[in-house]
Amino acid sequence: MAVGKNRKLGKKGRKVRRVDPFTKKEWYIIQAPNMFPKRDVGQTLVTRTQGTKIASEALKGRIFEISLADLNATDKPSENDSYRKIRLKCEDVQGNRLLTNFHGMDLTRDKQCSLIKKWQSLIEARADVKTTDGYTLRMFCIAFTQKRPNQIKKTWYAQAGQIRQIRKKMVDIMTAEASKCDLKDLVAKFIPETIGKVMIQYYDIGFYNVNNPLVLIPFSYSYLSFLFF
Repeated sequence: MAVGKNRKLGKKGRKVRRVDPFTKKEWYIIQAPNMFPKRDVGQTLVTRTQGTKIASEALKGRIFEISLADLNATDKPSENDSYRKIRLKCEDVQGNRLLTNFHGMDLTRDKQCSLIKKWQSLIEARADVKTTDGYTLRMFCIAFTQKRPNQIKKTWYAQAGQIRQIRKKMVDIMTAEASKCDLKDLVAKFIPETIGKVMIQYYDIGFYNVNNPLVLIPFSYSYLSFLFF
């Protein structure tokens, strides 16, 4: 083949110019809702507005997962806050700030695994609740039976009839507590485990002794242990 006939021979080894993609990005500050003590909780990236692609539209609806300990803004965060994850959803963009709203609460994987053990009954319940300001939430609750003081028997299972009664009461308490307040007050109940304490007060009177609550969207544990998310 004669040299010069094939045009590709002259282009061999030519370097392609690469542009750093971060030069097209800009930072936005994530602002938590006023139900949490700390408002500025982090930053996020988005591609700058180019043509019909608007940066603010790409940010709306974005979900951020933040530890509750980071939202409480204390020098010595509580151990009970470190395993709770708060999800915030971007609702609006004002300047370089993202205005978010509460979107959900969950527990870390290691905390959930540490609660599930052998020789006990696990009771699950869920309820769709509506707050006074029109928000609809789905609340999940997990309960665990626990060994009674001075118990000799190896297992501490609950009977099927008892499980049905416990599940029904869990749903009733979740519905009652959520339907009489707005979203801000409901989140305020999740953090200090108010709903779990209400369940404990009920079961202290009944056939199960309940103590030491742990609450998430909601959560608690003990002789009956309650876990909400």
